[in-house]
Amino acid sequence: MTPSDWQADGHWLVFRPDVDGRSYDLRIFYRASTAISQLGKNKPVLLLIHGFPTSSWDWHDVWDGLAQHYDLLAADMLGFGCSDKPAAFPYCIAVQADIQEALVRHLGIEQCHILAHDYGDTVTQELMARQLEQSQQCFQSVTLLNGGLFPEAHRPLWSQRLLASPLGSWFARGITEKKLARGLQRICQQPLSGDDLSASWRFLSYRHGPRVLPRLMGYMKERRQQRQRWVGALKDWPHRLHLINGSADPISGAHMVARYRQVLERDDITELADVGHYPQLEAPQVIVKVMTDAGL
Repeated sequence: MTPSDWQADGHWLVFRPDVDGRSYDLRIFYRASTAISQLGKNKPVLLLIHGFPTSSWDWHDVWDGLAQHYDLLAADMLGFGCSDKPAAFPYCIAVQADIQEALVRHLGIEQCHILAHDYGDTVTQELMARQLEQSQQCFQSVTLLNGGLFPEAHRPLWSQRLLASPLGSWFARGITEKKLARGLQRICQQPLSGDDLSASWRFLSYRHGPRVLPRLMGYMKERRQQRQRWVGALKDWPHRLHLINGSADPISGAHMVARYRQVLERDDITELADVGHYPQLEAPQVIVKVMTDAGL
C-alpha cells in the first residue's frame, strides 16, 4: 500500500465544533477497511487512534493483518495528516475526543474496541473518562501503545519541549523531512524504512502542517492539568485494558511500564524489549498477534 493509495481510499467527515463562541466547518479524513455500510456487521469494529506528530498512516503495516479479524476505522485527527489544519484553532484533547465520538456516531457504530498510540492514548483516556461518567458502553476494550499515560513519567524530546515553548513557532518553521526522519529514528529501536519516513513527512507537511505543531503541543500541559481525570479513567476502567510497550523507547518505554504497574497495580502488559516508540511500525506482526489472540 502506498501513501497515495491510503489517501485515495479515504472518506471525509464534516465536523462543526463551536469552540470559544466561534463556529468552525472542518473536514476530517478517515479510512475504513470495509464498505461503510458493512462496518460492524460481520466483525467487531476496531478504532485506531494515532499519535503525535504523525497520522493514521502509522497503522498501514498492521492494517491488512488486523483487517482479517476486525473492521478497522482510523481518522487523521484535527491538525494531523490529511485532515484540516486551521492555523488559529485552539487545539485540545477534548476536541480530538469529540471527533472520535462524532465519527463513531456518524457511522452508526454502537460498540467498538480501541487501539491507540502516543497522543492517541491521551485522547483515549478522555474517551474512557467520558464513558465512565455517562455509563455508556460504546468502547468495549482499550489497548494502548507507547504514550505518556502518566505525566510524571513522560520524557519528552528537546524538540517537543521547544515546540511547546514560546520559541515553538520559530522552531516549527525549521522542521524539514531530514529533521523529522532523524527524530523518528532516534526514538525507534528498529530502523524505519525510507518509504515510511518519506510518507510520514508527506502527511505531516500536507497543508502546511508544521505551522500548527506548537498549538498541538498543548497536550503536554493538558496531561498535567487533567492527570487526576485521565489516570483515574485508567484506574476505574471496568473492561479489558492492555498495554503494549516498546521498552527501548526513550520517551515512554520501560520507565512508563514501571509507573503503570506502580499506579494501576495491573500486569496486563506486553513488553517488547527491542522495540522503541512505534511498535506498530517496528514490530507490526507482534501487534497483530496480540490483538488477534485477545479474541475481542
